[in-house]
Amino acid sequence: MVAKDLISEIVPPLKTSDLGQTALNWMEIFRISHLPIVNNQDFLGLISDADIYDMNQPEEPIGNHPLTLLKPYVTTEQHIFEVIGLASRLKLSVVPVLDDNLHYKGVITSGELIRYIAGLSSMDQPGAIIVLELIERDYSLSQIAQIVESNDVKVLSMYINSPAESTKLEVTLKVNTCDLASVIRTFERYNYEVKTWVTNSDSMDRFYSERFDLLMKYLNI
Repeated sequence: MVAKDLISEIVPPLKTSDLGQTALNWMEIFRISHLPIVNNQDFLGLISDADIYDMNQPEEPIGNHPLTLLKPYVTTEQHIFEVIGLASRLKLSVVPVLDDNLHYKGVITSGELIRYIAGLSSMDQPGAIIVLELIERDYSLSQIAQIVESNDVKVLSMYINSPAESTKLEVTLKVNTCDLASVIRTFERYNYEVKTWVTNSDSMDRFYSERFDLLMKYLNI
């Protein structure tokens, strides 16, 4: 997946002749806090809602004010993980996309990035989550998968995290069932420490939100 595949078809760019209030209205409609300013095909930079409030004259054209704009962007063929990394580093609600000639092509919204990550990691699929905690030398992907599959359960996705405050690894599994009793018992029989598990929708939403923040920090390294 590359940047051009997630360009929004609905978020418009601003012109320097647009009013500050117009920008604020669009930001509210699209639930974003940044918009690109584009003249013809030239990307001039991103303006934020805070920039507009600082002008203190929302009924005047944006171009009437001296602007110090950030100019972050990705090119159309950059991998989507690079887009996520840029959005995370600069806390952007949209990421501008330019072609090889640096002509403006559109933006990718943070909402689209979240939906992409959800699909990539099977977050949008029914099932439950198991988090194992183990010493790095005890990690075995094949054994973990075998334990899950021996209970007629499939691993939909998995990722590994090494918390800064711990010497152990956290292995997070998304599986295709909410009935975890037999899987957890098998892990315990093989002396795996099951740190936590999540099966209901509300808890999973909180869990995904926390893990999304961790992913942002990881991609920011």
